[in-house]
Amino acid sequence: MAVKTELKNFIDVEEIQSHLENTKKPDLKKIEAIIQRSLDKNRLEPEEVATLLNAKAPEVRERIFEGARELKRKIYGNRIVLFAPLYIGNKCINDCVYCGFRSSNRAVLRKTLSMNELETEVKALVSRGHKRLILVYGEHPLYNADFIAATVRKVYSVKEGNGEIRRVNINAAPLDVDDYKKVKEAGIGTYQIFQETYHPETYKKMHPRGPKSDFLYRLYGLDRAMEAGIDDVGIGALFGLYDWKFEVMGLLYHTIHLEERFGVGPHTISFPRIEPAIGTPITEQPPYRVSDDDFKHLVAVIRLAVPYTGMILTAREPIEVRREVLKLGVSQIDAGSNIGVGAYSTEDKEAYKKSQFSLGDTRPLDVVIRELAEDGYIPSFCTACYRLGRTGEHFMEFAIPGFVKRFCQPNAILTFSEYLNDYASPETREAGLRRVQEEINSIDNPEIKKTLLKYRERLDNGERDLYF
Repeated sequence: MAVKTELKNFIDVEEIQSHLENTKKPDLKKIEAIIQRSLDKNRLEPEEVATLLNAKAPEVRERIFEGARELKRKIYGNRIVLFAPLYIGNKCINDCVYCGFRSSNRAVLRKTLSMNELETEVKALVSRGHKRLILVYGEHPLYNADFIAATVRKVYSVKEGNGEIRRVNINAAPLDVDDYKKVKEAGIGTYQIFQETYHPETYKKMHPRGPKSDFLYRLYGLDRAMEAGIDDVGIGALFGLYDWKFEVMGLLYHTIHLEERFGVGPHTISFPRIEPAIGTPITEQPPYRVSDDDFKHLVAVIRLAVPYTGMILTAREPIEVRREVLKLGVSQIDAGSNIGVGAYSTEDKEAYKKSQFSLGDTRPLDVVIRELAEDGYIPSFCTACYRLGRTGEHFMEFAIPGFVKRFCQPNAILTFSEYLNDYASPETREAGLRRVQEEINSIDNPEIKKTLLKYRERLDNGERDLYF
């Protein structure tokens, strides 16, 4: 009989609180030194992150913002990767206090997509130009590893015109190692699990019943994923359940744990704030509401803390906040999102009753893309790194000078060009072509530019899915 390994809580509450307490009066000189360490591509230590979190003076926070913007330019360039969430089902056996899907919520309408309905949803998303999805599932016996794997395979099988989904990420319950292997075999990208709150006592209050009430089992969920060979994992916290500074430190400690055990940290970090959910009073007045100013600050600090980790900004946030936060180190956003189960392909007036929470940004994908292009970003649907094995440890290749210009920028141009050819409105196509030309003009490697121009000509002649 297998012996159950005792799991250790690597979130040291007293140590975190000590760091936050002992760095309450940071001076600008120390802040500058910490920012420089980040710009030199070092993951920051807990005391350094606590120091940045405790910065209050507007001029000091602005210096942190400047550092985050500079770091994003150095490592990620001006690319913004786009994806959409696709909710597969909202049945759930947990009773999380803050969640619209919780088992005791009688206001929510329960729905699970059939395979035919899933195909219809994917076709609706592909017809708008999407290439990357994250599939989201409630925690329920129906949504086991075999079911998840089957839905992933179905998504990959759907073709619509020139389009298809090339990258499927997962947001689902923690699994055992053998079940993760089943899901990996289906060809998933990142497996994402949010701890929600890293504060154990708060976690206990917020998760009174169901499998999710086991703090340590969830905390080690991504360890098991990596043991199963899934080398891209995503962590996240739901801001508003506990003190935001503590949660940022929790994300850092989780990152350090994965680095120490597996040699590589999380592929992405998410940092959503609580938004209203049907039949869920706590979401109207979160216990620890995070102001817009503090939200921008915590995003900038996360960017500096973990230079090579992708950062996901969700459509929970209102449009103006998204515009501001994008500048502070975000590398991925969802756009054209609808989180009602089955709502992409139908005009469902009751979609909100099938949703986990409400969205702050409901603009169509085309509108978001046009604005990104007009604001100097290059929208990207690139999936080349994942299909060429540049994942996990290899993600650290971002450290190599010129990686962005050699691979990421040309691949962004190519996937954006596909979108402009196949899906863009006339206004977006015009703005997009200007952006593309400016990006091409900025490429200083003649061989890359030559190959890129050939690839774009092939795209114009009907070929698709060309990449570096």
